[in-house]
Amino acid sequence: MKNFYYHIPTEVFFGKGQIENLAPKIGDYSKKVLLVYGGGSIKRTGLYEKVIEKLVSHGIAVFELGGVEPNPRIDTVRRGVKLCKSHEIGAVLSVGGGSTTDCAKLVAAGALYDGDPWELVLDNGKIKEALPIFTVVTIAATGSEMDRLAVISNMDTNEKLAVFSPYFHPKVSILDPEYTYTVPKIQTAAGTADIMSHVIERYFNPYEGAYLQNRIGDGLLKTCIHFGPIACEEPNNYDARANLLWTSTLAIDGVTWRGNEVGSSAHPMEHELSAYYDITHGIGLAILIPHWMRYILSEQTKPRFVEYAVNVWGVDSALPDDEIAKAGIERTHAFFESLGIPMRLSDLDIDETHFDEMAEKAEKRTKFSYVPLSKEDVKSIFKAAL
Repeated sequence: MKNFYYHIPTEVFFGKGQIENLAPKIGDYSKKVLLVYGGGSIKRTGLYEKVIEKLVSHGIAVFELGGVEPNPRIDTVRRGVKLCKSHEIGAVLSVGGGSTTDCAKLVAAGALYDGDPWELVLDNGKIKEALPIFTVVTIAATGSEMDRLAVISNMDTNEKLAVFSPYFHPKVSILDPEYTYTVPKIQTAAGTADIMSHVIERYFNPYEGAYLQNRIGDGLLKTCIHFGPIACEEPNNYDARANLLWTSTLAIDGVTWRGNEVGSSAHPMEHELSAYYDITHGIGLAILIPHWMRYILSEQTKPRFVEYAVNVWGVDSALPDDEIAKAGIERTHAFFESLGIPMRLSDLDIDETHFDEMAEKAEKRTKFSYVPLSKEDVKSIFKAAL
């Protein structure tokens, strides 16, 4: 196991009614907050009114940045930064999913930066501080409520890039599973795939001494496999929503990949798909992951695939290793498909038009993955996924 540093400074309030803790915590930092949210679902569900009432009753002035895109765009971040600077806002609150929180994170950093916030995306080292960030989570997917990562898109340049900063850890996150009841079935499915992708990307690593991390990964993946379908069919099932929500948070906070860290493969490839076609992140990942698995399966990687198939999917360990490894991949594909996720890029009206440039960009970020991928490797996986 490699040496590592692990620090999660976020306070988490999990469960029913935990919204009561939000306003007092924000009030400790500022009496002005920027409320960041997406397409308006929080208004339809009544959560918007509840949050506003809690904040106002605590003497906190609320400014709003609505309309955050599913793949948050730098133009929206710029609007938020302008609001923070012009009104001297001292805190940022995300109410929504991971995209909303990602946007809020870069707004929080951009508000204290003199240049254009896209400069922070291109050079993470320029992030020296950020306004305090708070989140109220409404979907189990990215886990952005407890990590140091944001992903931002620039549609002018067809770029979707990850931004890392220790200043991005939210101060407080409210995780009430009841707020995820209204998530549509396809988004619940995509969120489940997204959660699993975070675990899978780290599960496949070359480090033999990190036994514990993969056993935790087994549990997180099996939780998704058990509760994902239940949440899709029974949206108001509290146990299903609660287990998925907490799994989402743990899947990306580092508990499964400190000491065995390896670069991602599927995520850089999917980011290119989203940058060019603006597709749902979890759906793109569900399509790519089985094809990536098939592509990297070899004599060298086969033992890890056998471990994955037996421990996660319960494949019979008495079978030949080749059969076990392939069975694990096929069960992964079949599970995503069973959730109602389209499993071909062509189903999303994606063709080969941009494969060359997408593969070239993805190659820059797959050099340190479990199996490093060249431009041609990435392009072959894209083609297989058509």
